[in-house]
Amino acid sequence: MSNNSSASFINRYSQALYELSVEDNCLEKIEKEILSIIKLISENKDFNDLIKDPTIKEKELLKVINIISDKFNFNLLLTKFLNFLILKRRLFYLENILKDFILICSKKRGEISAKLLSAKNLSEDEIKKIKNELSENFGSKIKLNYKFDPSLIGGLIIQVGSVMIDTSIKNKLHQIENKMVEA
Repeated sequence: MSNNSSASFINRYSQALYELSVEDNCLEKIEKEILSIIKLISENKDFNDLIKDPTIKEKELLKVINIISDKFNFNLLLTKFLNFLILKRRLFYLENILKDFILICSKKRGEISAKLLSAKNLSEDEIKKIKNELSENFGSKIKLNYKFDPSLIGGLIIQVGSVMIDTSIKNKLHQIENKMVEA
């Protein structure tokens, strides 16, 4: 299956889940639950391996997903959606579908996605201040993804869409190195 084709059906699944969530008036709850599943996928290698293993039988996958759904009290719509993905042999694409769903929610709220990397661990107030300044500069709500990266040595990297601001010392050292190589 080509990338364009898989991206197309991923978007169709996430769009369908979004529309059903709005229709059932449970969008906020499902969005929170999806964020927890995305976190589980990224932090739990066993779960990540489980959803991507094509050799696991449908019955076993349904059982595991339903146990997780019960334990975390997932909305019935989300549980049915996860079961549907298993029955259609699309669970392999779960992470992409869920991330696309979050992106759809964000776009519908008029948010712009931004990334912030910093060399020092920023406080909540500092992150909030940066987020507010970005919102002001871009004239839109900002959904900020913050990560602490000590390899930057000092400074920040901010990316909003295709705009990137890199004030990191690591970048400045890299620029100096390039100038020395060119000389």
